[in-house]
Amino acid sequence: MKLYRKQLADKLLKIKVIKLQPNNPFTWASGWKSPIYCDNRKTLSYPEIRTYIKIQIARIIQENYPDVDVIAGVATGAIAQGALVADLLGLPFIYIRPTPKDHGLENMIEGDLKPKQKVVVIEDLISTGGSSLKAVEAVRNDGSEVLGVVAIFSYDFPVALEMFKKAKVKLTALSDYDTVLSEALAINYISEKDIETLKEWRISPSTWGKKPQ
Repeated sequence: MKLYRKQLADKLLKIKVIKLQPNNPFTWASGWKSPIYCDNRKTLSYPEIRTYIKIQIARIIQENYPDVDVIAGVATGAIAQGALVADLLGLPFIYIRPTPKDHGLENMIEGDLKPKQKVVVIEDLISTGGSSLKAVEAVRNDGSEVLGVVAIFSYDFPVALEMFKKAKVKLTALSDYDTVLSEALAINYISEKDIETLKEWRISPSTWGKKPQ
């Protein structure tokens, strides 16, 4: 396990960016029942953690994508952190809407993206991967190249990892579901008996917690 994955998992749990409630599940916007909830936007209120995330994302980009031209944030969750990373690296910043604006220039990409530029996309959270890959598609359709996607946290759903593979996009997350479970157990946030429930959820999140008809 890479140290930064463990360190970030610990930080996210301590400020309750990630909450685990296997016995009292949350309901996501999609309607899924879930024993975990993650809101990375909350990290922006904590300067030390906000800076830690910014530095780690920037380091990953420098190590893996040294020829990057532009940093892109996926709206809305990754706009702020993406801008912080772009500022640290001294690079141009753009952000990508989920759908084109319904007025004015009807932009989906906001900012100045020139053809054939090399882009790294920043995302706050990877669940099914749909919003991230939609952003990737927008950049590609605009005539530029996506070098990779860097996210703060990923659930590592098999379906999402397969979608990234199919789209030929490299995904790197600062922390992930397995690391969070391991760290939560280590700090007694959850018990051993909770682990089975939490692992079971990730196998089939769309049906987990639903009563048979």
